[in-house]
Amino acid sequence: MRQKNHYFQWGLTALCVISASLLLGFTLYNFRSLMKGVQMLTGILMPFIWGFVIAYLLLPIFNFNVRWMEPRVLARAKNKGKAKRKTRLAASILTVAEGILVVGGLLSLVVPQLVVSVYSLVELMQSMTVYSTELQQMINELLQSNPILESNFRQVYDEAVRLLTDFVSGFMLPQLVSMASGFMSTVSALKNFLIGIIIVIYVLCSKDLFCAQAKKIAYAALPVKKANLVIDNLRFTHRVFGGFISGKLLDSLIIGVICFVALTLFKFPYPMLISVIIGVTNIIPFFGPFIGAVPSALLVLMADFQQPIRCFYFILLILILQQFDGNILGPKILGDSTGLSAFWVMFAILVFGGVFGFVGMLVGVPLFAVFYALVSGLINRSLRTKHLSENTLDYFELASIDPLTLERKPIPQTEEPKESKDKKQPKKD
Repeated sequence: MRQKNHYFQWGLTALCVISASLLLGFTLYNFRSLMKGVQMLTGILMPFIWGFVIAYLLLPIFNFNVRWMEPRVLARAKNKGKAKRKTRLAASILTVAEGILVVGGLLSLVVPQLVVSVYSLVELMQSMTVYSTELQQMINELLQSNPILESNFRQVYDEAVRLLTDFVSGFMLPQLVSMASGFMSTVSALKNFLIGIIIVIYVLCSKDLFCAQAKKIAYAALPVKKANLVIDNLRFTHRVFGGFISGKLLDSLIIGVICFVALTLFKFPYPMLISVIIGVTNIIPFFGPFIGAVPSALLVLMADFQQPIRCFYFILLILILQQFDGNILGPKILGDSTGLSAFWVMFAILVFGGVFGFVGMLVGVPLFAVFYALVSGLINRSLRTKHLSENTLDYFELASIDPLTLERKPIPQTEEPKESKDKKQPKKD
C-alpha cells in the first residue's frame, strides 16, 4: 500500500511538472495575444480600478467621518443595524463630496494661473523668435568684414538649424499627433473616472464586508497559522503603503505652497506653473527634486535671459527648499515609514520606474519597502529557528559560527611582519 502511494505521488508530481512546462510554453508562445487580452480586460475593469484607488486615498477621511457621525446617530436610533448602514452611506457620500470640493478648489486656483503662465510663455517664445532674427542680422553685419569667420559661423548655424528641424519633426510633431489622437482616450478616462466615483461610494460602504470576506477566504483556504501570517502581512502592507502615500501627498502639497509663496515674494516668473511642477515631482522620492528643478530653472532662464544670475538664485532657493523638506518637513510627516536606506530607495525608483513608468516611480518605494520587510521577516524567522542572532551588527566582524556550540568567531586581525616594523623604526646614528 505504501509502495502504491509512493508511485502515485511520483506520478502526480510528474504530471504537475509536465502541466506547468506546457503552460509556460503556451504562455511564451502566445505572449502577445495574452498581453492584448490583459489590456482589454484592464480597459473593461478600469472604472473599478479608478474606484478602488480613489477609495483607498479617501479612506482616512471616510474613517474620520464615520467616527464623528456614528456615535451621534446610533445614540438616537432604535434600529442600530439599519442606522449604522445609513450612517456609512452618508459618510461615504460626504467623503466623496469633500474630495471633489478639495480637488475642485485646487483646480480653480491652479488652472487660471497655469493658463496665464502658459500664455506668457508662448508670448516669450514669440518675442525670443523676434530677438533671434534681430541677433542674426546683427551678427551678419559684424561678419561681413571677415569672410572666413562668416563661413565658419554659417556652418555652425546651418548645423544648429538642422538639429532643431530634426528635433521638431522627429519628436515634437509625433508628440502633438499623439496628443491629438489621445483626446478620445482622455474622454474615455474621464468616463471611467466618473463611473469610478460611483464605485467609490459602494467600496467605502462595503469595506468592512470586503475585509470580512477576505479573512473568511484566507482561513478557509489556508491553515490557521498561515492565515494569521497572511493577514498580519496585509495589515503591515496597508500601514506602510497607505502611510507613505498619504504622507507624501501632504508633504508635496506643503512644499508646493511654500514654493509659490517664495517665488511670489522674490518676484520670479511663472510662480504658479513652477510651484505645480515642483509640488508634483516632489512626490517622487530622491529623484523628484532634480526632475522638477531642471525644467523650472530653464523656464526662469528663458524668462530672465538678460539676467542669468536670477536662474542661479532660483536654483539656490530650490536647494534650500529641498533641504528643508528632506531634513525637517519630510521626516516630521513621514517619519521612517519605509525603513529603507538611500541605496534601496534609488534601486526601487529605478526598477519600478523603468517597468511601470511615472506610476512606478510613485509607488515603487512603498511596494519595495513591503517586499523588503517580508524578506527580512522570513530571514529573521529562519535565524530564530537556528537559534542565531537577528541583529545585523553581530555579523560585521564575523568570520564563522561553530555549528555545534554556535559560538561566533571574529575575523582574525592581520599583524604586520616584523621586518616591516623594523623598517619603520628610525635608524640610530
